[in-house]
Amino acid sequence: MATKVLDSWALIAFLEDEPAAAEVQRLLEQAVAEKHKLLLGVVNWGEIYLSTMREVSQEAAERTAREIAALPLEIVGVGEDLVLARQAAVLKATHKMSYADCFAAALAKIHGAELVTGDPEFKEVEREVKVAWLPRS
Repeated sequence: MATKVLDSWALIAFLEDEPAAAEVQRLLEQAVAEKHKLLLGVVNWGEIYLSTMREVSQEAAERTAREIAALPLEIVGVGEDLVLARQAAVLKATHKMSYADCFAAALAKIHGAELVTGDPEFKEVEREVKVAWLPRS
């Protein structure tokens, strides 16, 4: 079964019903049908929580956390072996990207997965990670 990684941009687009929401919805439906596995890194989960809390409220961030928990995706932690953290650090040291985005790219790279995003910052790692681009408008 193929694996795909959603970054925070993709999940926020879905949660806020932005233009890419329909494509993310399709990916979620396919995950339910077991056509692929969807992963979300814990750092990107935290980025969504932070963004929602700053822009709306902590109560809204908690609602969003419950919505994410109900989705057919696996939230992946950093792990005690620090392989994910090490790969994210290498990407951060060698590319002009946010640290949270480096975690999403590292998760995709480690799992040999396709990274699903609309965030142009990931153009930095297209040679190292397969990127599925979502529509921005």
